[in-house]
Amino acid sequence: MSNRQPRERQQRRKNPSDRHAAPRRVSERSRASGGRPAGAFRQRGSDSSLRTNSFYAHDQWYEPSDSDVIQLYRRDPGVGFIHPVTLQEVTDRVEQLPVQFRQNIEVIELARMTRKRSLFPCYGLQWGPNVYLYPIEESLVETYTRPPRPEQVIEAKMYGGVWTQDGKLWRLSWTEHALRDFYLNNVLIHEIGHVNDTRNRNQNARERYADWFAIEYGYRVSRGRR
Repeated sequence: MSNRQPRERQQRRKNPSDRHAAPRRVSERSRASGGRPAGAFRQRGSDSSLRTNSFYAHDQWYEPSDSDVIQLYRRDPGVGFIHPVTLQEVTDRVEQLPVQFRQNIEVIELARMTRKRSLFPCYGLQWGPNVYLYPIEESLVETYTRPPRPEQVIEAKMYGGVWTQDGKLWRLSWTEHALRDFYLNNVLIHEIGHVNDTRNRNQNARERYADWFAIEYGYRVSRGRR
């Protein structure tokens, strides 16, 4: 992917301990083997959004590069998990963005679900100029012990996800098409929004900006509404 332009290099954090991790949640596969589903939901976010968390699951750190090509990597998703999108689909989607939003991206990785990451899972993560997209249960069903917030119900519905209640559990079910749409037009674009957010330092402000970016350049564009 060669849409990045030469730019002045910025100082980047190289200490992995400044990373972001999402709250605990046990996968459907773990629950079936005796684990318990947790109440916290998968998240998207930036490297700054949970710096104070004492537990973090490391990802592959990539040293800054002078290349004007976005580097793409695919890791094995892990047993019981799948990557909802391919590298080619990611490439095609990123190339649809205005060129100024592609310039600051250096790496996009389809990351692996590790043991630690399964305790603090998230859909995606921005770490400096790098974007990570995480796998999801191969059953395409997420299970939680707490009811979703209204905004979570609305967001899932926007992309075709369906919430159902099963006794004391709540399940978020996807089709392959809906999950691909969600990752390409929400999760990926949300994280790229974080990469391009050079103004906000407050966690809530950064999330508001990334949410806006995902709607403006992900959802609306993909629906032909912009």
